[in-house]
Amino acid sequence: MLNEPTMDKLKALKLDAMAVAWAEQQKSADIAKLAFDERLGLLVDAECVFRENRRLGRLLKEAKLKLGQACVEDIDYPPKRELDKAVVRQLATCRWVLEHQSITVTGPTGVGKTYVACALAQHACRRGFSAMYRRASRLFDELTLARADGSYARLFGKLTGALRFDVYLNRFVCILVELLDLQFRTVITFSIKCC
Repeated sequence: MLNEPTMDKLKALKLDAMAVAWAEQQKSADIAKLAFDERLGLLVDAECVFRENRRLGRLLKEAKLKLGQACVEDIDYPPKRELDKAVVRQLATCRWVLEHQSITVTGPTGVGKTYVACALAQHACRRGFSAMYRRASRLFDELTLARADGSYARLFGKLTGALRFDVYLNRFVCILVELLDLQFRTVITFSIKCC
C-alpha cells in the first residue's frame, strides 16, 4: 500500500498529529502486533491530545496571566493567608464560572491574592474556560478606548471568562459595577490597608 497519498490526505484534513503518530507507527515493529482497532485508537488519541494541548496553550496565551505557572494544586495555606482549603477546592470545580458568579479576594499586600487569582484562572483554562488577566488601570483604559472606537461590545464579550484584575478603586467604579451587574464570571482582588 502507498502511504504517501494517505499522509497527504491526513495533512489536508488538518490531522497533523495523527499523521505524525501514523508515521511513527509505521516505524515500530511492536505496533504491527496490535489489532487495527487498537492502532486506530492510538492515532485518534494522539490527535485528541494534540488538539487539547493546543487549545490549552491558546487559552493560557490569551489569558496573559501575571503568574502563568500558578496552579491550584500548589497553593500554600499558611496561617497568615487565612485561606480555607475547602473553599479553594470548591472554587477549583469552576462551578462559580458556570453559575456566572464573582469571587473577591481581599487581604493585605503580599499574602498572595494575585497568585490565588491566577491559579484559579489557570485552572479555569485547564477546564476549557477562557480567562483574562488585567490590572484595573489597564482594563479601564482598554474599556475607555473601546467606547471611543466602537469596539466596546466586542471587548465586553471577551470579558465573559474568568476575569482577574487588581482593583484600586477610585474613578472607574461605574464600569466595575456594570461588569458585576452583567453577572460576568469575575475574580477581583483588593489590596486593603492594615492598621
